[in-house]
Amino acid sequence: METLSDFPKLHCPFIRQTFQVDKEDYRRRGRALHLRKPEVYLVVDRINRGYEWVFDDPDTFAVEKLDGTNIKIKTEKGRLVAFQNRKNVIDPLQIVSGKTHLIEGLFRSIGKGYVNPDGEQAGELIGPRINGNPYQLDLHEWYPFHKAITDLRYRSFHEHERTFDNWSAWFKDWLHSRYFTRVASKRGSSEKIFAEGVVFYNLRRREEGLSWMAKLRRDMFDWYYQGISIPGYTAGGRDEVEVSSSMPKRSARCG
Repeated sequence: METLSDFPKLHCPFIRQTFQVDKEDYRRRGRALHLRKPEVYLVVDRINRGYEWVFDDPDTFAVEKLDGTNIKIKTEKGRLVAFQNRKNVIDPLQIVSGKTHLIEGLFRSIGKGYVNPDGEQAGELIGPRINGNPYQLDLHEWYPFHKAITDLRYRSFHEHERTFDNWSAWFKDWLHSRYFTRVASKRGSSEKIFAEGVVFYNLRRREEGLSWMAKLRRDMFDWYYQGISIPGYTAGGRDEVEVSSSMPKRSARCG
């Protein structure tokens, strides 16, 4: 099958910096919070250069970021010609010892009419075998980004000032998953869960060939790490540049 380009890495509208955490707290709580070492990589109240449009452009909007794994496909006249999980090419005919949950998710979405007959499309695969199944699904599903833009958009985004403090409070207490709310409603439940985060889009900037996507997750804020002391953290951040292997000249990388 044809090899597709990997989906571009999205960056954060705030600068992120690394802070050491209390080692005893890390020993007790680090695994539960998915920390690999006694440090956290957090947003601070400083705008990442080049992402001012997230804050000041009225055409910017926020969409729920689904907690899944990225799948990119290509179709030609209704035929699947490329199927990729990040950089890993998937053979949909490999049904023995293959990644059948990826195939299941894609073909269920074909049945729902989510897949266009021609072109490249990218989206998130979610379901029982993905990231602990936060959406409590019985089967896998591939959710294309173009559908998320229309169906998972936070309509009240423009009603509030775009500041660090406002977004911290929103993410901490009010950022509920629009996808899960719909799933729960179909089951007759009013249960809510928190979204993983949001993706910021600006479609006008895309047409102009400018950066047009950014992301922000709940686990980028200090309050997410309850039970772990972060003695050096302040929302204002540090003035010195943080050197990293991926971006040696700046501290603004945001994975």
